[in-house]
Amino acid sequence: MVVIGDLMTDAVAQAFHPLARGSDTPASVTMYGGGSGANIASWLAVSGVETTFVGRRGSDITGRTREMELMGYGLDSRMVMDPERATGTCVVMITHKGDRTMLSDPGANARLQPEDLPRDVFGPDAHLHVSGYTLINPDSRRAARVALRMARESGMSISVDAGSQAPLKRAGADKFLEWTQGVRLLFANLGQATVLSGTEDPEAAAKILTARYPNVVLKLGADGGLWASKTREGAIWAPAEDIEPRPGSVGAGDAFVAGFLPEWLAGRHPKEALGRGHHLAARALHQPGARPDLGEDQPVRRGAPRGQRIR
Repeated sequence: MVVIGDLMTDAVAQAFHPLARGSDTPASVTMYGGGSGANIASWLAVSGVETTFVGRRGSDITGRTREMELMGYGLDSRMVMDPERATGTCVVMITHKGDRTMLSDPGANARLQPEDLPRDVFGPDAHLHVSGYTLINPDSRRAARVALRMARESGMSISVDAGSQAPLKRAGADKFLEWTQGVRLLFANLGQATVLSGTEDPEAAAKILTARYPNVVLKLGADGGLWASKTREGAIWAPAEDIEPRPGSVGAGDAFVAGFLPEWLAGRHPKEALGRGHHLAARALHQPGARPDLGEDQPVRRGAPRGQRIR
């Protein structure tokens, strides 16, 4: 599995009371490794999937720490060090009611270049997942599009996620659909699917999107998730696991992607793949930060054989 995407530091600030504008609000502030692409790659690696992560980091101590964390999960890190830009940072602001707002500085992620892509990871027996953030950011978009072209030319199966609703909307739905032409599987939450399809109805949105992507998976949070296919009438739903999230938890959507992909690539039923996605998402909601907690027991699961690809 090859993942191309963003490496970040998440600064998670959880307020205990309503925000006091112009003054202080008691809060807990914790730093974790983040970035959607890096998160997905980490969850894949600890699940037993042979994973390569391609991205760009700063030459700062933070970047070195973040990359060491990735290698600790057992993945093959192919990070390029940027001499000028710092490693990306995302401030996750969580109100006392649980509402979230992200302030994101992509830093070195935005400088990913086509020449940063290692040619040896592209081949017909592998799968490529591209983070939507890398496509949406105008400075890294060319590298993402070159990666998609190289994957198509080498016969790889390909999946993408839709990144984040607000920047996706700014970039434009038509543009994103154009950039991801030839992708076999799209992951999106309901907000992103609404931007891309024009409807807030999950099944209708998925059906519309299957005109562009043969397979669509919608992540619907507590309402579960669904898979839709161009070749099948109606969507397949699977419920989310009934859990109480840990306050300040992040990254459940990335864990879901990492849970779904290996099962799907191995040819298992979509409902089983959705269930595995929900299981990893539930684990993410139970722990601090967006990456796997290596303090927990980590059952090793075999990923898809290298020759199996998305149908």
